Amino acid sequence: MWIYEKKLQYPVRVSKCDVRMARYLMEQYGGADGELAAALRYMNQRYAIPDKVIGVLTDISTEEFAHLEMIATMIYKLTKDATIDQLEAAGLGPNYATRDHALFYNNAAGVPFTTTYIAAKGDPLADLYEDIAAEEKARATYQWLIDMTDDVDLQDSLKFLREREIIHAIRFKESVQIIIEDRDKKKVF
Repeated sequence: MWIYEKKLQYPVRVSKCDVRMARYLMEQYGGADGELAAALRYMNQRYAIPDKVIGVLTDISTEEFAHLEMIATMIYKLTKDATIDQLEAAGLGPNYATRDHALFYNNAAGVPFTTTYIAAKGDPLADLYEDIAAEEKARATYQWLIDMTDDVDLQDSLKFLREREIIHAIRFKESVQIIIEDRDKKKVF
């Protein structure tokens, strides 16, 4: 199904060690509106969606996994030179004590990822409206993350991700229209 190209979807650069920002980025790594939740949500919903739009969910789910990889890279680069004191000061001491610099799927507050974040109603329109909302929430979070850093290199990658969330919302809105138009067509039996 997938062919893995050994490069990031978009380059990730950071100008400095910034453990505080790494912690905030954890929200997009393992939070309710983050990349893992989105990827799993869309991949799961494809099994109850009409064939006319199943590819949209597959495509966007796959891209969300690429975004997850970008977020992990950002966090790694922002923390790789951090001291234990810096990690503790940013609230990442418990993570370090448990797993050193390894990432774990949790949000910025340290709450572990849960499958309750993965919405799937089985109704195509309900699921797609949920997906549009998820993309808009992710877009808003990326904007807030951009506003929280003065690292222009990091901002560049975050702006790319924010723009992709906008495109995903548009694609989901188009899918809603396809389903509505198909549903409203006069059926002849």
